[in-house]
Amino acid sequence: MEIGRMLTWSAERFPERLAVAGSRRMTYREWDERTNRIASMMLRLGVRPGDRVAMFLSNSEVMASTHLALQKIGVMSTPLNIRLAASELAYCVRDADPRVVIVDDLAREVAEQALAQAPVDPVLLYAGLDPLGGARSFEDLVADANHDAPDVVVRDADPSVMLYTSGTTGRPKGVPRTQHAEVSASVAHVMQCQYAYGESTLGAMPMYHTMGLRALQSMIVVGGTFVEMPVFEAPAAIELILKEKISALYLVPTAYWALAETGRLDEVGQSVRKLAFAGAAMTSTLCETLEASIAPEVFVNHYGSSEVYTFAVEERASRKPGSAGRPGLFTRLRVVDPAVGGSHEPLAPDVVGEIVASLDADEAFQGYWNRPDADAKSIRGRWYHTGDLGHFDADGDLWVDGRVDDMIISGGENVHPVEVEDVLSRHPDVSEVAVVGLRDEKWGQAVTAFVVPTNLAIDPETLVARLEQWCRNDAPLSPYKRPKRFRVIASIPKSPVGKILRRKLVVDDEV
Repeated sequence: MEIGRMLTWSAERFPERLAVAGSRRMTYREWDERTNRIASMMLRLGVRPGDRVAMFLSNSEVMASTHLALQKIGVMSTPLNIRLAASELAYCVRDADPRVVIVDDLAREVAEQALAQAPVDPVLLYAGLDPLGGARSFEDLVADANHDAPDVVVRDADPSVMLYTSGTTGRPKGVPRTQHAEVSASVAHVMQCQYAYGESTLGAMPMYHTMGLRALQSMIVVGGTFVEMPVFEAPAAIELILKEKISALYLVPTAYWALAETGRLDEVGQSVRKLAFAGAAMTSTLCETLEASIAPEVFVNHYGSSEVYTFAVEERASRKPGSAGRPGLFTRLRVVDPAVGGSHEPLAPDVVGEIVASLDADEAFQGYWNRPDADAKSIRGRWYHTGDLGHFDADGDLWVDGRVDDMIISGGENVHPVEVEDVLSRHPDVSEVAVVGLRDEKWGQAVTAFVVPTNLAIDPETLVARLEQWCRNDAPLSPYKRPKRFRVIASIPKSPVGKILRRKLVVDDEV
């Protein structure tokens, strides 16, 4: 099965069912025809199977429809993270060398800057209201295109999408994925989140990220409704949830925090019965809040990556808050010696090592785009090295203890930031917290907590004194894990999908 054929067959199965809602409402029959038109338009522009089409687009219907259209002609959809710097996006464009680039109003400024720095000459299309110099109108070309299915044979080994990693540790890396990998990931997501025919979900996670694509494609698998949301804002999200009677949410923990802070989670629970999260760990406090307010039938913690969509799934996130659960349906995992050249023999329960995933998994990529250096670092003997530290407990459940590079060695003891963060997040004065190791003459690295207070008007010295006293007397932390320093800040730097950018905290503090 391929993604484009999956859409067409769903349109035959449920032609009049609502497929997409938001700025444009379409049935499955209408969506199938629109994606046929976009595919035909691409072929008329000279795009051929195996080419790349890059998108500087908001999280919109245009982005969803274009991605699906490209699946019908074997073209590698290349959605770009428009929150990256122009220089990073210029690198991505040079690296992908796309035949066509599509831009909209939201991404216009950064797209112009990036394209000016990239020595490529693609066909430029504009999908917005304010035309870009030298660009042709996306919608005009689509309206003039044929609505019949394109005469192109696409096989499961053909390209589907290339996602660029965020580049928080260096240049962005292109992650090319096949039709087979994308279909497998989408089917696994449906099964692991226990979706049924006719689900509806909020398309709020960016489609330049694997979470956003999974929200989109899982709905096509079950003939569900994808409710477009170009920019996530909690009050607007709640209104969409209520209006469209959304049944399933797949968001990052920070988005759930934002929904909780509106005080309207009980309203969300009127229609939402299935919750899933990914991208970062969820604190036990937030787990408890969601359980109490929404009482979901399904509450999934999904742990994975762009390279291998599913590593592990905890099917009831509140059962063991922080646990990543068991390997995914199509996945094989091990925790191994993190040393370069180390064995791939699994470590004993409760022993921390690096989490590795089999590249024989149906959801796995097979190597980075034009990056043999990255392949050499991450791929060894058919195992993908995630760079994450973790351990299996005595029950066989996986726990993610942080990044290999994030582990703090303080006074010769290993301290995992996630464990300390989970404890500190329980203090009533703490809204958010990130823990890192800062250079220290005595300890080597000092466990340091960057704290966002629940009340931003609180005196920082008073807050620090409270936290220090609490850590000494009440917090369930071993003495060597207690923060030796606290920093009170207004916000925690995060990636677009909610991952804490610890290196930025370290760099900014040491400047």
